[in-house]
Parts: sequence; C-alpha cells; structure tokens
Amino acid sequence: MLVNALGPALLFGALSAARLQVTEVDQVYEENIPADHPEIDYWQTLPQDAISRLGRELVSGEATLEFDDQGLGYLPSILDQLGVSADSQTLVYSKTSLQQAAISPRTPRAIYFSDDVTIAFVPDGDAIEMAAVDPRQGVVLQRLANRKTSAPRLTRPKICLACHQAPATLGVPGVYVGSVLTTPSGRPKYQGSIVSDHRTPFNERWGGWYVSPSDVLTPHRGNAVVATPANDELALLLPKLGTFDAGRYPAADSDVVALMTLEHQTQVTNLVIRLGWELRVGAPDSQLSTRLAELVRYLLFVDEPPLPQAVQGASTFSESFVAHGPTDSKGRSLRDFDLQTRLFRFPLSYMIYSSAFEALPASVRSSIYERLYNVMTDGDGRVDNAQTIIEILRDTKTDLPASWISPR
Repeated sequence: MLVNALGPALLFGALSAARLQVTEVDQVYEENIPADHPEIDYWQTLPQDAISRLGRELVSGEATLEFDDQGLGYLPSILDQLGVSADSQTLVYSKTSLQQAAISPRTPRAIYFSDDVTIAFVPDGDAIEMAAVDPRQGVVLQRLANRKTSAPRLTRPKICLACHQAPATLGVPGVYVGSVLTTPSGRPKYQGSIVSDHRTPFNERWGGWYVSPSDVLTPHRGNAVVATPANDELALLLPKLGTFDAGRYPAADSDVVALMTLEHQTQVTNLVIRLGWELRVGAPDSQLSTRLAELVRYLLFVDEPPLPQAVQGASTFSESFVAHGPTDSKGRSLRDFDLQTRLFRFPLSYMIYSSAFEALPASVRSSIYERLYNVMTDGDGRVDNAQTIIEILRDTKTDLPASWISPR
C-alpha cells in the first residue's frame, strides 16, 4: 500500500491531491470509490456510528450536553458521552483546518480518540469537529457549534469529504495523520508533506505536531517550525510544551504513545473500509486479493521500523488504553504496549476487534484469519510472539475458522 501526502491535520485538511508525493514507503494512489454509488449510498443511508446516534438522541431529548463556561464549551460533555478519554490528547499546530484562523503554536488543535471516534477542539474555535466510524459506510464527519444554546445540534457538512475522501484516506471516507513543515505562525509548507502511519521513518513524522516528551525518538519533525517561509530547514523553536497555555485544554500533554497509536489506527481503519466498499461495488477478484494481502501485512506490523530508543509516554494513556482489553485467560491483550523496540508487545493490530472489521462479510474475515494464521505458523519466525497472538485470539474471538481451533 502506498502513502501519499496531504496536510498533517487529522480533521479537515486542506491540500489537494495534485500536491501528493510518495514517501520512502511505497504507496499507490487510490481512486475514489464514488460515495453515491448505488451499493454505497453514503449520504442517503442513515449512519450508525456513535456520533450520529448521539446526534439523534440530542434531537429526541434522550441525551443532553453540559456547557463548560471556563473555555472548553461542550468538549468535556462530548468526551464523556462518547467514552473518549482526555489522556488520548495530541496537539497539532499547523493551520490545516476550517478553523485555521484560531490555530497556531500558541493555540494548537487538540485531538482525542477512541477506537472508532475522533474529536477535535481548538480554544476560541467556533466548532468541535468529530469523526466516527460507521462499520459499513466509513467515517462520518460532523460538527457541533461550540457556543451555549438550549438545543445543541450536530451538522454533517459535505465539504468534509473534499479532503477526507481522497488519496490520503485510500479513496473512501476516512481519517489520517500527516507530517508537514510549518512557519512560526503555523502556516503549512506543503512541500515534503506526507501521511504518516506505523511504517513511516521517525525522522519524517510529526511535522506540525507537539510531541511529549519533547526529546523522545529524535530526530523527528515535531515541536519544530521552519525559521522563515523560504527555508525548509527545521529550527527547533518549540522545544517545550510551555509554548502554549495547557490550562486551556483538558490535558497538559501531547502524548507520543497516543500519537503513534493514532497513526496506526487511522490507516487500518481506512484499509478495512476500502476493502468493504470494494466488495460492495464488485471489484475484480485480483484487486480484492491484493487488498487482503495488504491488510494482513498492515495488521501484522510487517513494515514497522524498530524504535531507536525506549519510549515512555507523558500521560496516563499507556495505562488507560490497555485497560479496554479484551484480555485472554492469562491477562494478555493485543493492546499491551512494548515501547522498548516496537509500539505493541504482540504485533497484531487490536483493530481486529473493531466494528468495521466485524462488519466485513464472514467469508472475508475467514480469509483474513486464514492468511494471518498461515503467516504466523510458516516457521520462519517473521512474526514475534506468534504463538501468544494465536492463543490470545483463540480466547477472545468467536468467529475464528476451524483451522485456528483445531490446528492443521
């Protein structure tokens, strides 16, 4: 699979496909699958994601939102309603959002996430931006005006797909993390911009993002700006998070473990949704086979570069994320972090439990499981802790094919 470059903002980026460029990890351009294809019907189908359900409950009166008058507005209530932890906070200071006027290194945009929900907040911004995964339809993007009202309502602007159904999201409605050089004001320089995931070399990651601890996994592009608009050399002008007022956010940090987890999660989400859409529109078998192989390779972290040093997060994210499980009979989980030589202890993605993965046809899931099993048992040691991974899935998955339960 190939990665192409768009701006670094997770929500509402602003870079056209014409500016995409290939990174060190080869990735192909993906044509958009039409959202109005009769087998997709993205805009007319009632979305079943968590945020859309909350929106309907707000209209019916089944749910309410509390407004924080100290500057956060509806954010704390939204996080609580959707079960998203504030310790997942990462901070991006590039002006790559519809709210770019409010974003700068002094007022970065905060991103919060769970497995299927992403929330974006800017102090003094006019809206809270939200994205959630509908298991069949892909990512649904919505906004909530962040001003006090007796009847807060969500809106679903079609403009969102201008950037969130594009090569960066594999041509389906999705989300992404990117890396871009910025000027001291946060204005992006699109030359050299890339989409990043767990395969991206660390020296290319996190341009336009705060990273805490600030000296972890250096060199990287985070905590930095270019000295002048004409200069492409990074000047480390933002070495500490004290550059901004942390009191205006629910958390104090931009946790590097959370950011690496988010990078991984966004692209596996896009891959699974792309596969689901290709199945529905009748893509050729050869294309589907290639997509399955690509997904299996990504799920197994095959192209993940080793950590150049041990990592310790700046917040409680490393603990709270793991607590979501599921765990096997020995207390082991695919969410267990390693942080010594790799991101996760057991290199099979926890997103294999995601609602989007579970929504794939049973025959397709079975094919993926078979491919995973074959790779992990072929005897060449390509997958570390393969036997443990197999044991975890046997304990935590109910849809494994017979070959997993009664090994060949």
